[in-house]
Amino acid sequence: MNVKIADSWKNKLSQEFDKPYFLELVEFVKKEYQQHTVYPPGKEIFNAFDHCSFEDTRVVIIGQDPYHGLGQANGLCFSVRDGIRKPPSLVNIFKEINAETGKPIPDSGNLERWAEQGVLLLNATLTVRANTAGSHQNKGWEEFTDAVIKTVSEEKDGVVFLLWGSYAQNKGSIIDENKHCVLKSAHPSPFAAHRGFFGNEHFNKTNEYLQAKGKRVINW
Repeated sequence: MNVKIADSWKNKLSQEFDKPYFLELVEFVKKEYQQHTVYPPGKEIFNAFDHCSFEDTRVVIIGQDPYHGLGQANGLCFSVRDGIRKPPSLVNIFKEINAETGKPIPDSGNLERWAEQGVLLLNATLTVRANTAGSHQNKGWEEFTDAVIKTVSEEKDGVVFLLWGSYAQNKGSIIDENKHCVLKSAHPSPFAAHRGFFGNEHFNKTNEYLQAKGKRVINW
């Protein structure tokens, strides 16, 4: 089937789009958008891919669900639209960047600028019903995003994967750690950040690795 996703990813993932699980997923998602309020807006479901081509991908951050509050989700994990209050996990991410690099905490929580530098901000589930966390889990998205991770792991070299929390670490178990840099820590949520996210130095470590590989570093 014809999926509106950036061409660089369409070429890599085309075999997924005709599999039974994906066709069932599309039908489920269409009905959800017709019958309920669903985030992100339909045209932004594949935003992570539209802002970060396969060729440019140098870093992958794995999240779980899109934000389910009004106007928050913009198709990039941990990111919110300009003008929307930063959720607690994102606040903690910016605190860690500030502690590591001295960069001031930005006014906006929109991470499109990271994506455009080659950071794939990938949620495991790409849609969610308003105010209902986890409502689109186990409908097929996880199989699709596993295929994305597997494709990056197999077809690229020297990518940095940031796996925060047990969910991301379990999902990242298919990554070839001999070819890539896999950094793991606690999740940045307020419930876990003090158990190892703060002080993980992941943002500095990412750039040190990229620099050692002769790749452009990320301006966090």
